Amino acid sequence: MENKEKLIEAANQMLERAYTPYSKFPVGAALLTKDGKIYGGCNIENAAYPVTICAERTALFKAVSEGDYDLAALVVTSRSQHATSPCGSCRQVISEFCSSDMPVLMTHERGEIEIERTVGELLPAAFSEGDM
Repeated sequence: MENKEKLIEAANQMLERAYTPYSKFPVGAALLTKDGKIYGGCNIENAAYPVTICAERTALFKAVSEGDYDLAALVVTSRSQHATSPCGSCRQVISEFCSSDMPVLMTHERGEIEIERTVGELLPAAFSEGDM
């Protein structure tokens, strides 16, 4: 992927914008469209925990709200010593809007890609419109 470094940099920038007064665990995400546009996202916490939103969903919802559905890759990062993987809710949302072969890159505080999976590998047998 030619925009990998740019995408990691964007995720790291979003990490700095995270609002995490409760968990103290900031997460940044960057979503690349097939035409090269990048949507950033960060986790935004709330004292009422269920309304907190993860970085991955923030980036995805920004893209979708702008009408961008042709998505190419996602990077997720944190200040952890090990790669941060999307939670179950995020995996379901990712599978709703991204192709099963789209790469999801997971980095850590040093910005190195530690884990790379496809959407299908992250959520095999995802619940979809076809299951309804």
